[in-house]
Amino acid sequence: MFAAENGLKGDPRLQAISQAIRVVPHFPKPGIMFQDITTLLLDHKAFKDTVDIFVDRYRDMDISVVAGVEARGFMFGPSIALAIGAKFVPLRKPKKLPGEVISEAYVLEYGTDCLEMHVGAVQPGERAIIIDDLVATGGTLSAAVRLLERMEAQVVECACVIGLPEVKGQCRLDGKPLYILVEPSQLDNYR
Repeated sequence: MFAAENGLKGDPRLQAISQAIRVVPHFPKPGIMFQDITTLLLDHKAFKDTVDIFVDRYRDMDISVVAGVEARGFMFGPSIALAIGAKFVPLRKPKKLPGEVISEAYVLEYGTDCLEMHVGAVQPGERAIIIDDLVATGGTLSAAVRLLERMEAQVVECACVIGLPEVKGQCRLDGKPLYILVEPSQLDNYR
């Protein structure tokens, strides 16, 4: 569900967040309108508002794990985790973690990929949220859900800053609630 449909309709922070995201046409390949959150990170107020909205949502949900999807989930996840008193667990691409890992493969439009997490990073019964910058098809987030659930964590919700139109109206992802702040910025926001 989009934040504007869940109590934040008309909240000026959502418009500021959306406007802070740069659109880069034809990156990384022709036809893609890349949603560049680095410009959001450069805007202190919009970045803080992004984190604050997530913190307000999760503060009283007894969350003990914030799992961030590599790499852009790492930009929001640690701040959210610190603010709500949870630990941050990085979900990494293969061969990036030094210890024993558990892996979950998933299918992309152009092949396959994999997420890994340290064994023991999450304990059975812990309540978790998963954070990433953008959800398009949901494949990466679905893999993250499966990874955490294999360690017997309870995934409470998946959260993203941006949700592509394909997920509009989709309030759940693999049975888990999906919370999205904004729709993609359009080319008129291009800087």
